[in-house]
Amino acid sequence: MSSIRKALRALAVAVVSAALVAPAVPARAEPTPAELTRRIERASAELERVVEAYNALAEQIKANKETVARLQERIGPLQQQAEQSRAAVSELAVTAYKTGDIGTAAALLRPGDASSLVDRLATVGHLTRERQQRIAAFTNDQRRLVEEKTRLDVTLERQAAQARELTNARKRIERDLASLYELRRQAYGRATEAPAARRDSAQQAPAIAGSAGVAVRYAYGALGKPYQWGADGPDGYDCSGLTSAAWRAAGKSLPHNTRMQWGVVAHISRAELRPGDLVFYQGLGHMALYVGGGQIIDAPSAGRNVLKRDMDIMPIAGYGRVR
Repeated sequence: MSSIRKALRALAVAVVSAALVAPAVPARAEPTPAELTRRIERASAELERVVEAYNALAEQIKANKETVARLQERIGPLQQQAEQSRAAVSELAVTAYKTGDIGTAAALLRPGDASSLVDRLATVGHLTRERQQRIAAFTNDQRRLVEEKTRLDVTLERQAAQARELTNARKRIERDLASLYELRRQAYGRATEAPAARRDSAQQAPAIAGSAGVAVRYAYGALGKPYQWGADGPDGYDCSGLTSAAWRAAGKSLPHNTRMQWGVVAHISRAELRPGDLVFYQGLGHMALYVGGGQIIDAPSAGRNVLKRDMDIMPIAGYGRVR
């Protein structure tokens, strides 16, 4: 037998022997409930960041639309005033030609010496310049407002495109969450938390005076309602939607976005916290309403319900008081 054939036979024997003695590769284990929970929490945190970015953009779009509407209301009257001024100048010229009343024709045709003619022409020039200045003022205001509206329209188009991008990102994450929820259903029997038992929120809420008390009572009334992205009640909430809804009930307007709310509140220390204040978490991707005793009420994340819990659920970025 040739040396090559012997080598090949030896290699074949070695491979078969290795396959026989090698341990079987274990099948991939199903993720444990704890692993599923961690994966859901990571995906939920990513979704919450996208939701807050979407909320911020929605607030900006709403503000710009209101600005455009106000500008349009101002442009209309300015347009009308400019047209009236133009008509007045035209009427002046026609009257001067037809009637010989004060105007260019009258100034030129009326007998008199050269000095009186100059005076009459000066009078006509003054009136004409006054009319033209009024037209120019109206036209400039109108042009400025139209240019501003055009800039805002461009901004709205850009923001609408960004909103579509964020919506697509949200849909992608929700598809990922749907897969994870199915695994959670297999592990726990349900994809989301069971609805909490409803109790009289007035009896649960502490007695707090003033508008802060109204906000706290509202938050207690939301306990057990589901997290719902982009929602500010009454059937579901995201984190900034809950705080804005609670303070809206108390007569205060807050933007539906964590970062924007951080920008409009008075910043306070932890020692100054009192019920009704807002707690902002690291990265400004999550927030909650402080209800006293080191406790908050918040809309946690997708698949969970509004709940009351200890405020140190994650690193805190700061605290705010509604002005």
